[in-house]
Amino acid sequence: MLSLRPPSTLSPAPWWRRGSLDGAAGIPQRVSAAAPAATVETAAPPARLSFPILVNGCTGKMGVSVAEAAISSGLHLVPVSFSSRDKLDRTVRIGQTDIQIYGPSVREDVLSSIVDEFPDVVVVDYTAPDSVNFNAELYCKLGLPFVMGTTGGDRQSLYKSVKDSNNYALISPQMGKQVVAFLAAMEIMAEQFPGAFSGYRLEVLESHQAGKLDISGTAKAVVACFEKLGVTYDMNRMVRIRDPVKQLEMVGVPEEHIEGHAFHLYHLTSPDDSVSFEFQHNVCGRSTYAEGTVDAAMFLYRKVCCMLLWVIICCVVICHGYSLLSYCLSNLGTLK
Repeated sequence: MLSLRPPSTLSPAPWWRRGSLDGAAGIPQRVSAAAPAATVETAAPPARLSFPILVNGCTGKMGVSVAEAAISSGLHLVPVSFSSRDKLDRTVRIGQTDIQIYGPSVREDVLSSIVDEFPDVVVVDYTAPDSVNFNAELYCKLGLPFVMGTTGGDRQSLYKSVKDSNNYALISPQMGKQVVAFLAAMEIMAEQFPGAFSGYRLEVLESHQAGKLDISGTAKAVVACFEKLGVTYDMNRMVRIRDPVKQLEMVGVPEEHIEGHAFHLYHLTSPDDSVSFEFQHNVCGRSTYAEGTVDAAMFLYRKVCCMLLWVIICCVVICHGYSLLSYCLSNLGTLK
């Protein structure tokens, strides 16, 4: 039987614990070469990026985690979010900010007012699979750059909405940067070694909190890579575990993370059962996704700013070019 239970043996203490200096581990330090004796100076922290961010989905745990990470990163949390239910008079307090929750009937009007008040806002979406396409179409209609962390929905329609509107968006079923790196490595392997696992049998097991309604988007992406590598797989065979008892006893999820985890196991077996491969990635909690989502929003914000700056520069060059041309044409006689 497939199991996601982590190994019982623990690795030695991480190396980073050995470098502490009077409790100052983790603080960037440098040694000044100018002083006769080595002196330790605290490195200046990098400049923090700040812009307004609207987290759509603050009624859910993932949305709350992203909002908290945004505040910790120095971003300005717009005090607005949305719910799929109308007639909802509710606020959610995150840090020192009270988030007003609005229903779907006023969503467009409220977002339009947000655009007027915060023209450089970036939206993060952690709602529900059946809201993905409607929300994305609205963001595109209003020209709102958005990070889509919600899985599910019609993905091809989602991509088409963004492409047709020329809107800025970052769409990913996985916001944990290290897992994204693993996915990238899988895609590279699939491109460079197509058919390498032809004939192999694939078994996939994924475990998430009971509130996750759809199949893991990450698992589907990894399976797509294995299919390019020659594996035939029916998504209906994927083992999806949402029962807390099975998660504790069979999967090995720590009890404190039953309400927030993402465990994945991919097991490959050769046709004659003589060779097997196993890929596994387990995440407890939501912090890695929340931090990755905030990084994604920052990346998107920088891209939008760079493009706007480029447009401004081009306009200035064009305007000055026309001015110079007009000057030359109007002074042809004197120039001769």
